[in-house]
Amino acid sequence: MNITSYLALAAILFSIGLYGVITKRNAVMVLFSIELMLNAVNINLVAFAKYGIFPSISGQVFSLFSIAIAAAEAAVGIAILIALYRNKGTVEADKYNSMKG
Repeated sequence: MNITSYLALAAILFSIGLYGVITKRNAVMVLFSIELMLNAVNINLVAFAKYGIFPSISGQVFSLFSIAIAAAEAAVGIAILIALYRNKGTVEADKYNSMKG
């Protein structure tokens, strides 16, 4: 396999994630779409680390940090969504446009 296969896969995943962030109204689906976009970035990091001009392990290290940040983001995001669901009774992102209780 060459780098174009990995880049094409990452572009497809990123496009699906971007489409989900832009079009979905469900806040949980928006979080899933953001995770897809982060995974596409991780694929790019690892592919460039392996097939780049100067192959090294730095792409894998950045990818590992990105995965850790994505896990923390998902945990905090789900906690916020649970709190908002308890207050508003819905997970629709359009209903969360105000900071008032």
